[in-house]
Amino acid sequence: MNDHEKLNYVEFPCADLGATRLFFETVFGWKFEDFGPEYMAFSNQGLDGGFFKSDLCARAGTGSALLIFYSADLESTLEKIQAAGGSIVRETFPFPGGRRFHFSGPSGNEFGVWSDDSE
Repeated sequence: MNDHEKLNYVEFPCADLGATRLFFETVFGWKFEDFGPEYMAFSNQGLDGGFFKSDLCARAGTGSALLIFYSADLESTLEKIQAAGGSIVRETFPFPGGRRFHFSGPSGNEFGVWSDDSE
């Protein structure tokens, strides 16, 4: 459902569409729809969006917004990301309300994963 004046869609730059597709399918179970050779979209992931062909990447350190996944099992998610070829760019750290880490996928875009567990 589209809600008036609510966030609805996000787009990410992506140098390697194929590797990015495989990474997000493997780690998070995403499904994609291609829209030509330079764009693929995802939906039903909390926020719909897509990846467009670009040599740029979104990194929090350069001022990009940081999108953050929730995980009920932070260590398991971290292991899946590493097994699929993702890079941990900020190790797990505590914050008020939980713990989180940051990772990048095959195209270098940075994301976070948080959990409300306190272990």
